[in-house]
Amino acid sequence: MSSPLSRALVKVQYRILPLLIAGYFTAYLDRVNVSFAALQMNADLSIQPEAFGFIAGVFFLGYCLFEVPSNIVMSKVGARIWLSRIMVTWGLLSASTAFVTDVNVLAVLRFTLGAAEAGFFPGVIYYLTNWVPAAERARVVSIFMMAVPISTVIGSPLSGWILDAWNGVWGFRGWQWLFVLEAVPAVVLGVICFFVLVDTPAKAKWLSAEERDALLARLKADREVDIPSHSHSIRGALTDRRVLVLAASCFGTGIGLYGLGFWLPQIVKSMSLTNTETGFVVAVPYVISALFMWAWGRHSDRTGERIWHIAIPGFVAAAAFGLCAFVSSPVLLLVLLTIASACTLSIFPVFWTVPAAILTGPAAAAGIALINSVANSSGFFGPYLVGLAKQHGASSQYAIALLAVFMLAGAVLVLSMEFGIKKISKKS
Repeated sequence: MSSPLSRALVKVQYRILPLLIAGYFTAYLDRVNVSFAALQMNADLSIQPEAFGFIAGVFFLGYCLFEVPSNIVMSKVGARIWLSRIMVTWGLLSASTAFVTDVNVLAVLRFTLGAAEAGFFPGVIYYLTNWVPAAERARVVSIFMMAVPISTVIGSPLSGWILDAWNGVWGFRGWQWLFVLEAVPAVVLGVICFFVLVDTPAKAKWLSAEERDALLARLKADREVDIPSHSHSIRGALTDRRVLVLAASCFGTGIGLYGLGFWLPQIVKSMSLTNTETGFVVAVPYVISALFMWAWGRHSDRTGERIWHIAIPGFVAAAAFGLCAFVSSPVLLLVLLTIASACTLSIFPVFWTVPAAILTGPAAAAGIALINSVANSSGFFGPYLVGLAKQHGASSQYAIALLAVFMLAGAVLVLSMEFGIKKISKKS
């Protein structure tokens, strides 16, 4: 017979994770669907490559500025209320993007959308630290973060189909329908979260008393692991050298993630494909990425090792990006980009177990938000860097190859630090 803790963890996985995954799926879809909208929108609004890179990335400036305040507020008012607010707000703003007619207004709206979504991802990571023991987090976070590639697997064909099938309906272009139709789930999920999410295990009526006590005891034991005292204050977390190095490392990895993510549809479309065909082709690398992400996070939990599980895929992704500059075959280019995508995405589930292992309480909320805020500023620089290179005559292959430098830096940084935490081993 399974233990009370095992039964509690199974219930957490099936009661909480599906809703969080659906929320992150929608968040990432609404964040990057501008990359598919660009297949029509750029011509309609006369947007040049450098300008598109700025428009795609300015979302992250708003996101970063409001990340830490948003997560601090969530730690005070609770996840149920704050995550619901975030989802409803970003859904409404994303839908309004359909009605812009000016490039400057589009940039302002993208900035505002980033501010509205700020705090969702680090909020969920912080929320999971209140529900999932440390030794299980890489696996659980990897399942949660599979929403990123899955959103592209499903969203790419869907977005391509909307562009073609809905173009001209009621006088609106396909890219306008794209923003409206893909924003609706965010609003609906926000309302559902308000009524379904529970802030802590102590308030979960769907756990038996025995299960609740076992889970709370295990979480308490994790928090009592010897961690430097300054990591428990918000100020200490925001000035902790380890936190700053983690932020810089994640910034480098994020350059690769977003530089590829926002430009891949246009790279594929240049292979003389329709919008719908482009959507299906773009989905392929992310199917493979989702599977590898899950397997890599599971392997990290099984071995209890974190740092090399972050660094190794970083080095491989850097090599794959760099080799893109030397290939001319579209098939080989897609193979390299698939390898880069799978390795880049596999880093994040393991990476996010580390801040949770060195920070607790409000410091965890602030520290995780700071790391994610700095990391997500890469969402501005990555797409803009590629757009700038293309604007100045670089081919797509050479523009994408520039991302290798940042992936390499991220891997080196994470290896350079001494965390001062014990190897997390699985407990029965």
